[in-house]
Amino acid sequence: MMWSPPATISLFLLLLLLGQAPFSRPQSPGAKKLRLVGPANRPEEGRLEVLHQGQWGTVCDDDFALQEATVACRQLGFESALTWAHSAKYGQGEGPIWLDNVHCLGTESTLDQCGSNGWGISDCRHSEDVGVVCHPQRQHGYHSEKVSNALGPQGRRLEEVRLKPILASAKRHSPVTEGAVEVRYEGHWRQVCDQGWTMNNSRVVCGMLGFPSQVPVNDHYYRKVWNLKMKDPKSRLNSLTNKNSFWIHRVDCLGTEPHLAKCQVQVAPGRGKLRPACPGGMHAVVSCVAGPHFHPQKPKPRRKESWAEQELKVRLRSGAQVGEGRVEVLVNRQWGTVCDHRWNLISASVVCRQLGFGSAKEALFGAQLGQGLGPIHLSEVRCRGYERTLSDCLALEGSQNGCQHSNDAAVRCNIPDMGFQNQDTWYWQATPEAKEVVMSGVRCSGTELALQQCQRHGPVHCSHSPGRFSAGVACMNSAPDLVMNAQLVQETAYLEDRPLSLLYCAHEENCLSQSADHMDWPYGHRRLLRFSSQIYNLGRADFRPKAGRHSWIWHQCHRHYHSIEVFTHYDLLTLNGSKVAEGHKASFCLEDTNCPTGLQRRYACANFGEQGVTVGCWDTYRHDIDCQWVDITDVSPGDYIFQVVVNPTNDVAESDFSNNMVRCRCKYDGQRVWLHNCHTGDSYRANAELSLEQEQRLRNNLI
Repeated sequence: MMWSPPATISLFLLLLLLGQAPFSRPQSPGAKKLRLVGPANRPEEGRLEVLHQGQWGTVCDDDFALQEATVACRQLGFESALTWAHSAKYGQGEGPIWLDNVHCLGTESTLDQCGSNGWGISDCRHSEDVGVVCHPQRQHGYHSEKVSNALGPQGRRLEEVRLKPILASAKRHSPVTEGAVEVRYEGHWRQVCDQGWTMNNSRVVCGMLGFPSQVPVNDHYYRKVWNLKMKDPKSRLNSLTNKNSFWIHRVDCLGTEPHLAKCQVQVAPGRGKLRPACPGGMHAVVSCVAGPHFHPQKPKPRRKESWAEQELKVRLRSGAQVGEGRVEVLVNRQWGTVCDHRWNLISASVVCRQLGFGSAKEALFGAQLGQGLGPIHLSEVRCRGYERTLSDCLALEGSQNGCQHSNDAAVRCNIPDMGFQNQDTWYWQATPEAKEVVMSGVRCSGTELALQQCQRHGPVHCSHSPGRFSAGVACMNSAPDLVMNAQLVQETAYLEDRPLSLLYCAHEENCLSQSADHMDWPYGHRRLLRFSSQIYNLGRADFRPKAGRHSWIWHQCHRHYHSIEVFTHYDLLTLNGSKVAEGHKASFCLEDTNCPTGLQRRYACANFGEQGVTVGCWDTYRHDIDCQWVDITDVSPGDYIFQVVVNPTNDVAESDFSNNMVRCRCKYDGQRVWLHNCHTGDSYRANAELSLEQEQRLRNNLI
């Protein structure tokens, strides 16, 4: 190794003394000092690991923030950082924790130029390993290997697949479900020879394109179309078919593969063979069946399902996009999660197809899309790939091998190309020429794939004054997800007749019914239905108040700042849904009351501290604190529905709003109260929830 000239060394030392690190090129893939350990197909995010003294170790999340993530991402060859993830969100690492309390200015070129406790000096555990999410854009001049799938000894790669519609009706269809198969290979699109083509091959192609199943095509009709084109000497297809480079020669799939690259594929003809590559054949044609999300059909009447037939239902939760999320299954009327032990693409593909998507693009481990609540129903799931539902696969009970919710499995499914990415989208400040309002009165349920699928006005209102009435959004790739502990609500409910002399503070904060205004204070009492609430954050980002600290409201009575004005609604409803009492719980201070072992509390209301709920932590409001009640002084005895809604006006974005409601059956006899059957809003299927209410209404009418 040659030493640098003295002048270079002097310049380097001078720059360090001036506090400016010399420019360095991104680290090359072959000599990394940093790496991200995470999803296989997403090189821009993962657990941050450092190579020191020949051993890979992790970085503690203490004091780690965006500027530290930015330095790490630049060192890895990315342009910038999007965010960082604390508390081992990408799984716990092994080996030493090399860095702790890292502090960067943001101008450093490598992470080891930042301040820290020193190499290997840490009071952290691997449950505090930090993760980083970088902007996918690479720095100029950076070259990286593509994620690829090897095809046999050739080591060649298949990339994408698409259907080229042939029939006029197929061209008008969205998404395209039928056409000739084309495969992108080494940057060029090729058609596939139909000789030896099977329905197993079609199943794999359809799965890659986001479709759960396939149907046979009319080969005779397509053969007629092919022959007509081949008879035309000027046809481009006629000239292309004589070129071996036009064809993928043979595909042989089992039907369970998530990608064509996992099948046996012959890319080039046999050596020494000069005859045409697909003699007497034509391009393979595939017809796929779109799932109900992408091809709505009129619901067919079907017989009522028993609970035994509903025994194992599947859903995805906490995903930022359609077709991705934490896998949850319904067993014995209770939703629970799936452990990631032996979780793979084949089992994940069964889930995706069961939900009406294609095969799995990624099988995710280590609760990468958030931790669930409740039981872990399944573990060691072993699917062969052709099962219609997850219940057809072999599996163990989740409690049998020590799984934790940190092992919750998730999936990203292939979904069809609906063409939505070809609509123009403007950001108002960046494009002042966008002067026309094209939609008004837009009302979405949240499950639509594009605004065009939402309800909206026919004629557009306010189209002549776009500047004042233009809507705007801010997008993010991760969000919090709040859910209340329904069982705790049920177990802690009780009645209290509280003297007015002890309710001045609560009355000042509007926590009592309006009739309290007309009482002879301080004489008399109010009857309160009290309970405890425990609100978990199961999402992938901390729940933070929308309002900044400058707009928080000081409540002298309770001696703390309220950061959010509408956080929960407490209501007592009739069985028909009419409100008879409410809690008037308008303002809250948000904090981490409790966190799991190994997870540090980040938010506290005291001393004007930061407010929020950390991922994995919960904010608890005990039954014995002010305003943790519903004032039922004016309520007559009877049967009711007790309802609690978290984040009721959706002011703070969440990945899943369907689990923000808790509902209980409530019986009040004038002296005592009973809550039973408490559950979150997504605990049952919608029709099951409806049938329970209809049954109760019918019983009341009969009485």
